[in-house]
Amino acid sequence: MKKRKINVVVLVFFLVAIPSIIFAQQKETKRKHEIYFSWGYNEEWYTHSTIHISQPSLGNNYSLNKVTAGDHPGWDEGIFNRGITVPQFNVRLGYVINEEKGWIFELNYDHPKFIVNPQNVHLTGKLNNRQVDTTILFTQPNGFHYYLNNGANFFLFDIVKRLRLYRTHDQKFKLDFLGKFGVGFTVPHVDNQLFDSTNNPHFQIGGWNTGVEAAIRTTFFKYLYLEYGNKLDYARYSGLKIFKGTAHQSFGTYEMMLTLGLVFPAGKKIN
Repeated sequence: MKKRKINVVVLVFFLVAIPSIIFAQQKETKRKHEIYFSWGYNEEWYTHSTIHISQPSLGNNYSLNKVTAGDHPGWDEGIFNRGITVPQFNVRLGYVINEEKGWIFELNYDHPKFIVNPQNVHLTGKLNNRQVDTTILFTQPNGFHYYLNNGANFFLFDIVKRLRLYRTHDQKFKLDFLGKFGVGFTVPHVDNQLFDSTNNPHFQIGGWNTGVEAAIRTTFFKYLYLEYGNKLDYARYSGLKIFKGTAHQSFGTYEMMLTLGLVFPAGKKIN
């Protein structure tokens, strides 16, 4: 038991004391660039989406028109009793290109869940080689589900402009506004059942997306920050694998995020 206590003390020393020493050595100087990393959680709202289904061997080429979908935050059910990647999460990795002018390049990843709600859906097109215009009850007990539930998964390469709102003389407290714009790709996890026929759930490269984001970042003690962001994203998915065919769709997303991050000075020292 005594040995275990000593090990705990040593671990605490390395986790707390060593980063403090590193940052203390950089206290009197600035760095030309910065790298930052953050992790947080999100919540989404989606526009209506029309899902186009193509199954040539089954004689199907139809559309599920203007379906509604919701997310599944997960973090509201607890984040310490499960893997941290189970709830809807987001990651940011940024590099400050120009400190004075506030230009930043950021790798931006969001893991939202897109789940088609139980509903009456207007189905039009060709079904079993016959033209149809009908309404179906889209529920799992009725043989239907359509999930991007292990992630609709937006990857963006962002250009970020930072505007300084307030900072103390010693730079230990900062308040900044960040505007972001990016384009990228999607890697959805596709899981669906249509007329009782299920696919093999899987990840795949699924299309492209673009987004804009506005965020407020509050930095404490120079290196720790909390960021609250609002984002609009448009994603277009194609070639999504379903039973003996493919699906394509597009939708808009409104997203709210709260992240906790760390800043690491990089580059040459400046006075």
